[in-house]
Amino acid sequence: MKHLRHLLLLTVVAGVACSSSTEPHFRACTAADNAVTLAVNQYASIDPVVDSGCMVFPATLGAAEYLVIPQLGAGVPGQLAQFRLVGDTILPAPGPSPAVAPDLMDLSPAERFHAYLRLGDERRSWGLVPEQAGPAAQSQPQLSIAAGPPGMGTLRVFQVCAKTDCSKFDRVGARVRALKSKVAIYVDTLAPASGLDSLALDSIADLFDQRLYAIDTAAFGRESDIDSNTVVMVLMTNTVNKLVTAAECNRTGFVAGFFFGADLDPAFRNDSRSNKAEIFYSIVADPAGTLSCPHPASDVEKFVPVTFIHEFQHMINFNQHVLIRGGGGELLWLNEGLSHYAEELGGRSYALTPDATVTDCGAGSVECRFYGGDLLDAYEYMDTVTKHFLLPTAGIGSLAERGAAWMFVRYIVDKYSAGTTRADWDALTRRLVGTAQIGSDNIAAVTGVPFSTTAARWVLAIYVTDRGGIPPELQYDSWNLHAVYAGLHGRAPDVFPKTYPLVPLVFVGRTVGLTGTMRAGSGIYLSLTQPAGDRGFTLSFTGTNGLPIGSSFGARVNVMRMQ
Repeated sequence: MKHLRHLLLLTVVAGVACSSSTEPHFRACTAADNAVTLAVNQYASIDPVVDSGCMVFPATLGAAEYLVIPQLGAGVPGQLAQFRLVGDTILPAPGPSPAVAPDLMDLSPAERFHAYLRLGDERRSWGLVPEQAGPAAQSQPQLSIAAGPPGMGTLRVFQVCAKTDCSKFDRVGARVRALKSKVAIYVDTLAPASGLDSLALDSIADLFDQRLYAIDTAAFGRESDIDSNTVVMVLMTNTVNKLVTAAECNRTGFVAGFFFGADLDPAFRNDSRSNKAEIFYSIVADPAGTLSCPHPASDVEKFVPVTFIHEFQHMINFNQHVLIRGGGGELLWLNEGLSHYAEELGGRSYALTPDATVTDCGAGSVECRFYGGDLLDAYEYMDTVTKHFLLPTAGIGSLAERGAAWMFVRYIVDKYSAGTTRADWDALTRRLVGTAQIGSDNIAAVTGVPFSTTAARWVLAIYVTDRGGIPPELQYDSWNLHAVYAGLHGRAPDVFPKTYPLVPLVFVGRTVGLTGTMRAGSGIYLSLTQPAGDRGFTLSFTGTNGLPIGSSFGARVNVMRMQ
């Protein structure tokens, strides 16, 4: 599913608050506590449980600057922890720092639907009680008796989720309008007459069959074939358009397409709402807006392939985790990150050198059409990082958090693949998908290092990458993110108002006085300066009650000396 604002790219391509540092019931840090002694471009990840949350930054002859990032690194989705970060010195501390107001954000109907579907895959539960064989199941779609693909013009009846919580299903008749070796496209018999013609449908089928199918299966493994028809079915139906109203579509976006895990789950084999087949559900072209907001055929041709490569990863992932290995689905955040990474691979497939470092997202390019939405989501995440999780859980999973998941998966592929070719990347992502492991345990198994280590390096990398002298483990190899965002800012400053979206809060080290909320995996970015000749300063990192943050949160303070 793609948000409406991503279409902009087709043409242009918890809050932190004040806290006083003078409260007498909090332990003061002293010169006897652990010193943070770093050379320029060196970094450390500090465990506050080990050192009582006290860090001492010694005196320096010249000026110094430190990037300081509190973070929860346990790898548990949805964790929240309150923190207090306070600076001090042997000199009287100044007044508290200015507050940064929180900005809470609701999910759009399209985003809620996507979270509902992927959480359903994760838990193998979509809020539907599976029907049992009997009168209620007599009209259900049946498995194909004869193996082989459907014929051109074949009519089939499908059950399609008609509400964003799948509390209602539509019975949809559709005919095969395009057929290739790996893909069959069905079109709703009631689709608007001014939609995609046979030539356009055949072109889309060719793209799915000859490019996108191969990209996804190379990177993630094979899909299932529970109906033995040898093809993935694409159902373009009015019902998908009508999942959001015209007003919702214009205001917050629409559902371009989706995969529904209950179509494959064995628990629903006797359920009339399951089509018992590998199906990607898609929007239909509707230039006049008779179903919801208008969708010209030219737009559908552009965004449906991007949605297909995204949703096909979810289908493959469900097969690998659930059907082959009999476990639960991959966790929401990692499943989503892999699908957005699939979009990136789709774009790269059009480049002369698909595994080269990306330095630009050119206006109107096919490459940017595929991964431009990832860049937009990642921009929003970095621009408002204190409001978002890297590891969201039920009810969350915003576009910004999907941007974070994409950046994290991309970082893991860059740093832990055996080499820098597409074949090397594919080998690693197939390991991430072809396993019974899920979430942070999956990441740890593939990388061979604790999740807290990769998470700490990642929060540093998304800020310091592309800078000279930075350790290689803190660099993206496949993206020059600073150059890409500077180019996007130059061409579309209304969409990308900053040359780089991640801007730390700046303080003189001894003046920090912050309390706030850390969200699982994400960091809170501060740039702490130390003037030349300064006698040194301390930082105290604790819970808001002055006690250490519980070890189950994996709280860390990641520090890197920038100057």
